[in-house]
Amino acid sequence: MNHPQSRRDLIKTAAASLMVSGMSSIQAQEAARRFEPKPAGWRTFEVTTTVQLREPGGDATLWLPLPSVDTPWQRTLETSWSGNSSSAQLDADGDTGARILVAKFGAATAQPTLVLTNRVQTQNRAVDWSDHSARPAADPAELRRWTQPSELITTDGIVRKVAAQIVSGAKTDREKAQRIYDWTIVSTYREPKVRGCGTGDIKAMLETGNLSGKCADINALFVGLCRAAGIPARDIYGVRLVPSTFGYRELGGNPTSLKGAQHCRAEVYLKAHGWVAMDPADVTKVMRQETPEWIKDAGHPIVTPVRRALFGSWEGNWMAYNSASDVTLAGTNRRKLGFFMYPQAQTSAGGRDPYDPDSFAYQITAREITA
Repeated sequence: MNHPQSRRDLIKTAAASLMVSGMSSIQAQEAARRFEPKPAGWRTFEVTTTVQLREPGGDATLWLPLPSVDTPWQRTLETSWSGNSSSAQLDADGDTGARILVAKFGAATAQPTLVLTNRVQTQNRAVDWSDHSARPAADPAELRRWTQPSELITTDGIVRKVAAQIVSGAKTDREKAQRIYDWTIVSTYREPKVRGCGTGDIKAMLETGNLSGKCADINALFVGLCRAAGIPARDIYGVRLVPSTFGYRELGGNPTSLKGAQHCRAEVYLKAHGWVAMDPADVTKVMRQETPEWIKDAGHPIVTPVRRALFGSWEGNWMAYNSASDVTLAGTNRRKLGFFMYPQAQTSAGGRDPYDPDSFAYQITAREITA
């Protein structure tokens, strides 16, 4: 006969075994996580931005970003629009080349409406670190452009000082970029309460010591530090389209509602490899939001595959608009935009808040075309 104490011990042992088994299962799932974007052919998406300005109260103007890149990882097939605007035309920012759809509505228009459709193709992107074959020489003037400061991304003062400390002793541009990438991941953190994608004021971030933010803050800091270290670098502004094929919830978008899916990535120019994909901000997003608990260890099994891959690769579930900063919208009475990846509108009452799509109002959706 089993004694009561023995039964209790048996129950404790069984419970402990189940707990260990459960932990092992969780750890196994975490260890099995992978994130390895590699070129695997083009995907075609139809991306629709629908705007219905609420209570315009007079004349109104709308500016929508258009995909403005033509690269080995993205190409635009078609752009079209419809609505009740009095005029609509394609424009471009003279300094940055960012393509813009500008629509104007008269005061008599009861419900200003515009539907913009972009059909694009994207694909995964990954650098082959073993490939050292000769490549066409880059335009020196183009590269100098991406080492220059902008209104938000400064490269002198505290930015240059921090960059010099990070890359001290590094021999190659790749090693410098890797150090800045790693430093950015371990020194910054994502703050979900920040509106939109952040502001990208990296000087203020370093001077205050508040290194929190979202993609336009964290990737801007990475880009600024790279430029200060002499490495051409740029942000690329866009929007997530569909879920990640690797199962990372935070690295994808809901195609039926993308009004909060704007995301900027980054690139650096390395002499041996050309322009290379980067995204330290998405590593910090996985750390902060992929699981219910904030992961503060950058070596965590869920984080490691993303941290490794996003130094050199991207997943093609995202559409780029442009790499423009300090954008001037023709006809607006507002100051230059630090970046342009959100719809912008101006009415007689003033500018609309692009970070409040429901009162603006706009919606963005995506549909993958597989036929």
